[in-house]
Amino acid sequence: MRQVLADQYAEFAAARAGHLYRSACLLTAGDTHLAEDLVQETLGRLYISWHRVTRVGNPAGYAQTVLTRTFLAHQRRRSSKERATDSFPERAYAGHGDVPLRLTLLEALARLPAKDRAVVVLRYWEDRSIEETADAMHASSAAVRTRCTRALGRLRELLGEDLGEYARF
Repeated sequence: MRQVLADQYAEFAAARAGHLYRSACLLTAGDTHLAEDLVQETLGRLYISWHRVTRVGNPAGYAQTVLTRTFLAHQRRRSSKERATDSFPERAYAGHGDVPLRLTLLEALARLPAKDRAVVVLRYWEDRSIEETADAMHASSAAVRTRCTRALGRLRELLGEDLGEYARF
């Protein structure tokens, strides 16, 4: 039985790690090292409780919730909001799209408070409902609506009124 659970976990982790990493990069506003740490911690927590997670109807959603809560806990524990550097590492971009646009969006996300950033990622990147987002963040639906409004308003200030051009990627 343990080997079956271990195999199921390994298969799940291999399939979801990339998606969790992309979400973590958005949550951390491009801090790839912290994103890797968050994904590792998330996968470690899932491994410990995998026997319970397999009974959940949506293990991928459960993993995303664990990632979000791990990120928010990290933000609360952090003694300093300073970052070692504000520049991105020089490397080739393997994906398609507009690199300067992506960097602009990541910089704008970085300027949002952690909870507002989490709401934006969960609602608009993960395409979760208000209730699902509230559950993932241990908050009320009203608090999520307020944070969405506040975060989108702040992004409009940072990016300009026409956010539509940024939504195409």
